[in-house]
Amino acid sequence: MNAARNNAMRNDAVPNHAVPNHAAPSGVPEGRVRLEDVARAAGVAPSTVSRAFTRPDRVNFQTVERVMEAAGQLGYRREPPRPAAVTASRTVNLLVQDLANPFFADLLKGAVNQARSSGYLVTLGDAEESATMERTLLERLTGEANGVVAAARWTSDTELREMARRRPLVLFNREVAGISSVVAGDADSSRHLIEHLHALGHRRIVYCAGPRSAWSNALRQKAQDEAAQALGIELITVGPFKPLIGQGPAAAALAWARKPTAIIGYNDQLAVGILRHLLSLGVDVPGRVSVAGYDNTYGSEFVHTGLTCVDAPVEQSGRAAVDLVLAQMAGEGTVRQLRLASGLQVRGSTGPARSG
Repeated sequence: MNAARNNAMRNDAVPNHAVPNHAAPSGVPEGRVRLEDVARAAGVAPSTVSRAFTRPDRVNFQTVERVMEAAGQLGYRREPPRPAAVTASRTVNLLVQDLANPFFADLLKGAVNQARSSGYLVTLGDAEESATMERTLLERLTGEANGVVAAARWTSDTELREMARRRPLVLFNREVAGISSVVAGDADSSRHLIEHLHALGHRRIVYCAGPRSAWSNALRQKAQDEAAQALGIELITVGPFKPLIGQGPAAAALAWARKPTAIIGYNDQLAVGILRHLLSLGVDVPGRVSVAGYDNTYGSEFVHTGLTCVDAPVEQSGRAAVDLVLAQMAGEGTVRQLRLASGLQVRGSTGPARSG
């Protein structure tokens, strides 16, 4: 079954051609095994078998498994792909800061799905939270690919504009004048988070900031400050911190020393690290302090009683960014800067402010 599935993955988008079956098991057709034979054995329509091989995401998972099992038992396989098709001119490059962060995994998923639907491949560059690696990869990617989508944190505005003159370039979670971009969230998302905490009675909040080089950190901090001032909340900023779970203990120590009733992390990773460290110290969350974050990435709902966080449309942003870069590759010269609205996912890590 695994061999059949691997063949299906390698031969995606190749017509189904029957091939000789030299070792068909007992009770199955002899000679050439056809797509119709697989359909009959699996109890589905031939069109379903075709989709199971070419677009498995559009077929029920159990049905795909049944089709693959039937194909394996019958010895059915498709012809190897004919040379051709996808070349460097049909490629979009994606640069992320840290592929280990589920935030960027969601971005990659959206970008790959959108590019595939237009007949393009996506290649990936991981900057590994390094300014040197980011610049090296950007120089290489803008020299090789037809288009680039970049989560570029460290590279200067001037350098990015120069790169955008050489290749279609779309920025993710950063805005630079003259370059198209997509931001997963807007100022309203930060305001809604502050309003949520205010409604729970919180009047002293600490924000554990992300890297100073992160454009999204500045956007969040400014929006939080404005919302807190309007509501009469004392908002204290500490940091900066890397957006990693491992930075949680340091962030929690600085934040807890300010005696807040609520702590906000720059992203889910940092917020989860803060939450876990507070719990390890015996601090009741949310009884003594509430904790919240940004992005609603995979895992945020599993920690403790679940992390309250801004629900950033990251996968949708990946799709939108690919649309923008493909439009540039088709000759469109309009600069578009999109900020996609995000919601608020309320979970058990936030509750009423403690009294006294």
